[in-house]
Amino acid sequence: MEKAGGIGMVTSNLAFKEKNSIEPEVVVNESPVKWCAVALSDVVARGKRLEAKAFDVEAKQVREKISTGKYKAISLFGEGGLIETAYYPGWMQRSRLKRVYCEKQYGEGFYLPSQMTDIYPVPEKYISKLADCSKDELRLKKGSLLLTRSGTIGSVSYVSETLNGRIFSDDVIRITFNKEYDLGYVYTFLKSKTGNLILRTNGYGSVITHIEPSHLAEIQIPDAPITIREQIHDLIAHSYTLRDESNRMIDRATQLLIENLHLPPVYELEKNPSTVGAHNVKLSDLAGRLDASYHVPIVDAIIEHLKRYAEEVTTVGDPRISREVILPGRFKRVYVNEGYGRVLIGGKQLSELDPSSKKYLSTAKHDKMLKKLEVHEGTTLITRSGTIGKIAIVPKHWEHYIPSDHIIRVIPANKDIAGYLNIFLASDYGKVLITRFTYGSVVDEIDDNHVRQIAIPLLKNHTVQKKINDLALEANEKRYQAYLLEQEALQIMDRDVIYAKK
Repeated sequence: MEKAGGIGMVTSNLAFKEKNSIEPEVVVNESPVKWCAVALSDVVARGKRLEAKAFDVEAKQVREKISTGKYKAISLFGEGGLIETAYYPGWMQRSRLKRVYCEKQYGEGFYLPSQMTDIYPVPEKYISKLADCSKDELRLKKGSLLLTRSGTIGSVSYVSETLNGRIFSDDVIRITFNKEYDLGYVYTFLKSKTGNLILRTNGYGSVITHIEPSHLAEIQIPDAPITIREQIHDLIAHSYTLRDESNRMIDRATQLLIENLHLPPVYELEKNPSTVGAHNVKLSDLAGRLDASYHVPIVDAIIEHLKRYAEEVTTVGDPRISREVILPGRFKRVYVNEGYGRVLIGGKQLSELDPSSKKYLSTAKHDKMLKKLEVHEGTTLITRSGTIGKIAIVPKHWEHYIPSDHIIRVIPANKDIAGYLNIFLASDYGKVLITRFTYGSVVDEIDDNHVRQIAIPLLKNHTVQKKINDLALEANEKRYQAYLLEQEALQIMDRDVIYAKK
């Protein structure tokens, strides 16, 4: 290497940079060494393995913290425990309940464990109303706690009005309590980082792949005073009440939209359904698309109906509707621990109040890019690949979150249209108009140009349109308040219970 003018000249084809363009060095403080004592019996139980990864240090440490904390540790389930009953349908018979699936108009919604933590779950499957498939055993009851027992284990939810009576998979454990205030208390404990880590691991720290109700007897929980339990429970109960109210507002806004546009159920708009799915398309209507899914008759039927009853049918790309539609480019991600980066959320998490399984992108490595990718309150998010057309409106606590590049952002023109836009796109009719643009032979996708072309009606009754918009925005605010209450409960659990000083 030769020196010229203070710049290192490389004789090979490697690129070089001036000294003043060198990126600042990222200093990462090393974490303290993680260690723990492991009993010989644990080593034998783990197949006589001696490598550290077989024993989760943090899991063992938090279990020890619970057992030596300010409050006496008691078993969650069993004699003297807080849980009254814990079961899942078919548990005693060791068999899965029979399911007979059908079309929406002939059945009742059937919900999967992955939907348990959604703010307002929408069924993806339906089971027959006529078939004898033990539906009542699968129905949820208000005032119980839910726990996923397989797949992604350890997710918890609280059965309020929204989930009451819904038919959920038998992969969800149903839990009831001796005292009402223990419902919110146990929910918060299992939702906390400490409690959830204990729930997902066994005594020597190995991750459990399947949970049975009997496993709950192995979990220790602090026996906090009743006043603290009641305080935590009341916060969680109020949080879920606000979520229920927000869902009722969404229902009311959607119903106003349907009534004003005289919209029948989607399946009634389908013209001459054919068993082979064949239909004719004019050459002038091809729009450069030869895939059959783009030309399904129900799309034309919906648009024709909207034109008949709306003041105007425009598109999402209209400047009166959106200021910008953004499809972020793909980029290499540098993940860091919590506290060192910005929250990254994926399409599966859009339906959650507080996205679970958060990942964090390095602010040091992505700072300039993240400012362009962050989202703000009122933006509508649409999944663009895999499962097309999942919709969410950004609440206040998602400010500056970074949705993945699999999510398209629709920035509304103003607050007067933000809620209305979201309500229409999230409706059954909006979903049809979104998914008609799907392309791809292996992985389904849409892009920002497709989103700009999505039809959206403007109502003749401007007062009703404003009411729909205001209901959606108020519902979004209630969800933010619900989030704050749950966070307060978690803080009390950590500060005054788990890590309380003796």
